Formats: sequence, structure tokens, C-alpha cells
Amino acid sequence: MTDREMKRFPNHKFGQAFTTLKCECLSYLPWLEKRLRAVGGQIIREKVTDLHKLALNYDAIMNCSGLGSRFLVNDEEVYPVRGQMLKVSAPWLKNFIRDGDGNTYIYPGIRYVSIGGTRQANDWRLEVDEEDSEGILERCCRLEPSLRAAQVMGEWVGLRPSRANPRVERQYLHVQGRQVPLVHNHGHGSCGVTLSWGTALDALELLRQSLFEKPPQARL
Repeated sequence: MTDREMKRFPNHKFGQAFTTLKCECLSYLPWLEKRLRAVGGQIIREKVTDLHKLALNYDAIMNCSGLGSRFLVNDEEVYPVRGQMLKVSAPWLKNFIRDGDGNTYIYPGIRYVSIGGTRQANDWRLEVDEEDSEGILERCCRLEPSLRAAQVMGEWVGLRPSRANPRVERQYLHVQGRQVPLVHNHGHGSCGVTLSWGTALDALELLRQSLFEKPPQARL
């Protein structure tokens, strides 16, 4: 950023400006679901607590259970990183602003502006923390003073399924004389959308290798 541009941020020594894409999952995920159904895919909603039981009815399993992998497959390396953000009405904002530590950001969207946030490791709370909200507003208003006039539309809390390294690997479940391939694809933390297509392709290749090396056996 130029010296003139940096005058907007007197508490910072340097900055970078670039053009990028913003993916809004409220629209993106329904679009993905529509694509799946268009090619004959099905979505079945049920609680899964035992993959060996699930394997009785399927030839292969892809585990994308996020934080649930800590309990479903005993992956103790998975842990939550709590994130809290606010949705505000500030249609005059057209450019995003993000502090270097990643804990303070302002992301304009189609319906509202997302401001945040928090990165609280091993924090399982899903309730809104008022002190966190006050801190978010204070930090974001320092970056963009016009936000003081913005109306808060809502508050949101989520848990990022984090891991030192995303787990993309395969193993086999031994069920009634069959070896059912199990491919793991979880632990992406806050980079889930960013990494999703790449790790999905890697996981798909692992599944193809498994089915080629050990074709499915008949289920009796």
C-alpha cells in the first residue's frame, strides 16, 4: 500500500492491497447440494456413531465429519478453534480490511458485512460472549471508523475443526470378511472452503486407488 493509503491506518507500519474472491457459504453450499442432486446424488440425514455398522451397508466410506472425527474415529489431534463474528448493515463498505494477526477483519458481502473475530483454541462454547462482541466492535471501528454508524444485525459463533495438519489418508475397516475403504478428509481449520476442492480431489484419488486395489466384495 502507498504512504497515502497507509494514513488510514496510523497504528500499522505497512500494508498490502490485492483483489480476491469472497465465497458466501449461505449461497455456495445450496449450490453444491443442487449440483449433487442433479447428477443423482442423495442426502440422507441420520446420526452415525459407529463406522463399522455403517460399513455393513456401503462399499466405501468418506469421513468428512470435522470435529466429530475426534469422537467418531478417535482422532485426538482434532480440536476446536472458536470463532465469533458480528453481522452489520454497512452497505457503503465495498472493500475488505484484515489485520495482520487475522483476529480483526471486515468483509463486505451481498446481504451484510461480516466483522470479527476470535480464534480461541480448545474452546467449545457456542454461546455468544458479549465481551467478545464488544472487543470485535472496538477493534473493527479502529480500522474503519464509519462502522460506528452501522447497525448490528446479528451475532454468530462457530467452531473451526482444526488440526496441526489436515488429515487426508485412507485405511480399511474389516467387516464380516470384507475390507471397506475408509478415506479421511478433515481438520482444515479456518481454511475449509479454501482447501475443499484440492483435498476433495486428493481424497477421491485415494478412494479410487482403494477400489482398484481391493474391489468391493458381495455383501451377504
